[in-house]
Amino acid sequence: QVQLVESGGGLVQPGGSLGLSCVASTTTFSINAMGWYRQAPGKQRELVAHITRSHATTSADSVKGRFTISGDNAKNTVYRQMNSLKPEDTAVYYCIADVEGASYWGQGTQVTVSS
Repeated sequence: QVQLVESGGGLVQPGGSLGLSCVASTTTFSINAMGWYRQAPGKQRELVAHITRSHATTSADSVKGRFTISGDNAKNTVYRQMNSLKPEDTAVYYCIADVEGASYWGQGTQVTVSS
């Protein structure tokens, strides 16, 4: 079993910044990729960004230029730096890990962008 523990998030004003991190607790299995999804009220969960073990990244068009994703393979950790936040970025952000073909999800962390 693999558990994901997320940290960060919270309330920030428009134009502000927040950082998220997610640690995958496994010493047995190989993590192929990690990423972040988000789900706003009344909307479907959507991919925000994804990073592979070789550090190849993809990001949603809506966050390009504002959000960055990075990873530390030795720590099984993925980081998310979010800048120039907008009210439409308000959502629950979920960490996901692809562990040897199986997907594991974190519990989610709330990000609220409001003045």
